[in-house]
Amino acid sequence: MHSNALAVVFALLSALTIAWGTVLRHQTAEQTSGDPDDAHGSPVLASLMRPRWWGGVLCALAGYGLQIVALGFGTLLVVQPVLVLSLMFTLPLSARFDGRRVTRAEMFWAGLLTVAVGVLVIWGRPLPGISVPPLSRWFIAVGVGVAVMIALSWYATRLVPREQALILGLITGAIMGYVAVLSKSVVDVFVTDGVAGLLVCWEFYSLIAAAIIGTLVQQASFNAGDLKNSLPAMTIAEPIVAFVLGYTILGEKFQVAGLGWLLMGTALVIMVYSTVVLSRKGVD
Repeated sequence: MHSNALAVVFALLSALTIAWGTVLRHQTAEQTSGDPDDAHGSPVLASLMRPRWWGGVLCALAGYGLQIVALGFGTLLVVQPVLVLSLMFTLPLSARFDGRRVTRAEMFWAGLLTVAVGVLVIWGRPLPGISVPPLSRWFIAVGVGVAVMIALSWYATRLVPREQALILGLITGAIMGYVAVLSKSVVDVFVTDGVAGLLVCWEFYSLIAAAIIGTLVQQASFNAGDLKNSLPAMTIAEPIVAFVLGYTILGEKFQVAGLGWLLMGTALVIMVYSTVVLSRKGVD
């Protein structure tokens, strides 16, 4: 059943759950980055030994499950903008853990972000795409994406930790953008062919691999520097990559024309800018 309204509801629940997971895992990263666990030799491995980190992972998995449900009801172009609102939930949670209050400036940018997302979802009225896109589209998109991310990973090794966190955040967001598109394809296969279809579907196994890699790279970005260095990059890269892939691979489209694109473009710019401002304020 196609219902963008239900997709928005489940995407909001996903955003809230993801926010909990982000806060928990970053707190673990802060505890392990400054004093690496000698027994494990790496801050990332030290994080894996903390129960709180696994609590964050469980939240992330639950959030991902809700995202899958949302994608079952609506298009990728509806779900992805709503997931950006996870920042609105991350802010008060992070502030509470840090013993501070959410400021008026944060409330202003959060409201602006909500309006921008509303414009993209309501004004854009996204249309569904194709359930099983041609392999040629996947080959091009995955080939270009892997090449760019490998180059960025190599470049990150030559930078100071703060800049490494930014680059790794970008890579994480890009991987999660691919995860979102693969998720939509997997959901469509499951709805059409059931579990038997999943077991012979290459997208299903690619999705699992991409999700694991994305989680590890995300933890590396948390350990490389402050959350304010990585969170803006990963939060913005994911929907942008997902938008591009949704258009080019799945064939989803917004129902706008003429000056309507100007409004959509403005909303996208506002969403990007307000997200960067909020993510920096929330973790300063």
